[in-house]
Amino acid sequence: MTAAILVVNAGSSSLKFALIETTGKRLAVGEIERIGEAPHLSAKDHTNQPIIERDWPAGATLSHEDLLEPLLNWAETHLQGDRLIGVGHRIVHGGTRYAAPVRLTHAILTALDALVPFAPLHQPHNLAAIRAIAALRPDLPQIGCFDTSFHHTMPDIATRLPLPASYHRAGVRRYGFHGLSYEYIAKQFAKLDPQRAAGRVIAAHLGNGASVCALRAGQSIETSMGFTALDGLMMGTRTGSLDPGVVLHMLEQEQRSASAISHLLYNRSGLLGVSEESSDMRVLLASTRPQAKRAVALFCHIAAREIAALTTSLGGLDALIFTAGIGEHAAPVRAAICANLAHFGITLDATANNHNTLLISRPTTPVSVWVIPTNEEAMIAQHTTTLLIPEGAKQSQISP
Repeated sequence: MTAAILVVNAGSSSLKFALIETTGKRLAVGEIERIGEAPHLSAKDHTNQPIIERDWPAGATLSHEDLLEPLLNWAETHLQGDRLIGVGHRIVHGGTRYAAPVRLTHAILTALDALVPFAPLHQPHNLAAIRAIAALRPDLPQIGCFDTSFHHTMPDIATRLPLPASYHRAGVRRYGFHGLSYEYIAKQFAKLDPQRAAGRVIAAHLGNGASVCALRAGQSIETSMGFTALDGLMMGTRTGSLDPGVVLHMLEQEQRSASAISHLLYNRSGLLGVSEESSDMRVLLASTRPQAKRAVALFCHIAAREIAALTTSLGGLDALIFTAGIGEHAAPVRAAICANLAHFGITLDATANNHNTLLISRPTTPVSVWVIPTNEEAMIAQHTTTLLIPEGAKQSQISP
């Protein structure tokens, strides 16, 4: 019998999940989407073949919590001879306290509740899923893995905001996000190119949410996201960095409410807002409308600008890594970003870039450029296994 981990990533309208053996083998990956409308469950096995499809009727008043019970039941049935030993959760915010994954308790959940104002669109759903599973399977251990933890290595100066010091003491500071993705990328790159990985690297996590991170010897030195996941790069529907005077203009001149401004900045801006068409980079790259082309160009311009800015924290650049949905699949976006960074000596191999190969820069370029698929689920499963299984027992499970 082999032990397995259920990885859960609860979003505002979806539940992403994966079943992963403690040996690291992926058994299934899937999602319950359209929660609040007409929920749909789908999953694929390790060969990417569909293994389940299930729909709930439109208008069914089913919450995340309601849908976790059928998910748990399916997971336990699908495991057959394997045993579910724990659940690993992606939690967006761990604040200043949680610099590493932890086994979740009632007291820790209470502490994490206090961080909801710092991540109001993500944290409530993360915590609700944990509480729902605790009610359904009270004896099943749950591990919290935080997107902010990886950035605890940032120097103090990189965490500061230019506000009165009392705000910093109250927790209003730069945290950084996408940490589980960057941790995975750092580990993978250390295997691919140990020499460059020990030096100055920038990883670009480009998806519907987007950020860049400066890595020195595999540790986070600085990142584009700050106090919230709204900061930094232009994203699918989020603005990224914005002159705070624009928010004051909306408050004072347009008389918008805080909630209306929040909705505009998080849900109606970014690629969607500029293109007036879509937040999906694939749609915009295929579009002939000038607004779509403008949105793509702005996305690439801002990404290049943020990457260039992070080189000041590293004192140069040895490697650039693209990851996540856009980073892994959108060759024109990578090409445009790198063209804006040509003064660093970056030269792409056009054929390699168009085929999404691992190394996409020319051999002679002083800065190597890579495309490395991220795997936050594997990172969460690894952390959960480490906390739940003693090293000796873990070794016995993976030995022939």
